[in-house]
Amino acid sequence: MSHINLASLEVGQSIGTVEFLLTRDSLVRYAGASGDFNPIHYRDDVALSVGLPGVLAHGMLTMGAAVQVVVDWIGDPGRVIDYGVRFTKPVLVDAVEGAVLVVSGKIGEIDAETSTVRVDITATFAETAVLGKAQARVRI
Repeated sequence: MSHINLASLEVGQSIGTVEFLLTRDSLVRYAGASGDFNPIHYRDDVALSVGLPGVLAHGMLTMGAAVQVVVDWIGDPGRVIDYGVRFTKPVLVDAVEGAVLVVSGKIGEIDAETSTVRVDITATFAETAVLGKAQARVRI
C-alpha cells in the first residue's frame, strides 16, 4: 500500500528534487551494465572526431536517473506504470568536474477514478533542460 493519500495531492505540487553527479567512472560502469560501449561515452577524442563537444552521458542513464525522483516519492518502483521522455540536449560529462543532473518532479494530473497520478519531471544540466515531456504515471 502506498504511503500517499490521493485526496491530499494537488496538481502543481512538488514531489521533490534530487541531484546526481555523473562522472566518467559512472559512464564506464553504466556501459558495462548496459552493454553500450560506444566510445563517445568515455573518450574525448572519439566524441570530438564525430562532431560532439565532448563525452556524453548515455541517454538511457539520464532517463533512468530522472525517474528516480518519482521512485523515491512513491516508494515502490513497481507503482510506476508508464514512463516516457524526449531527449532534447546531451549531458556533457567533464573528465574532472563530471556533470550534475538536477531532477525535480511535480504533480501534473490526478485521476481519482483510476487512482493514478501523472508526474511531470524536469531534468537539467548546467541550467538547461535535457529531457522534454518527461512524464511518469504512477498507481497510488
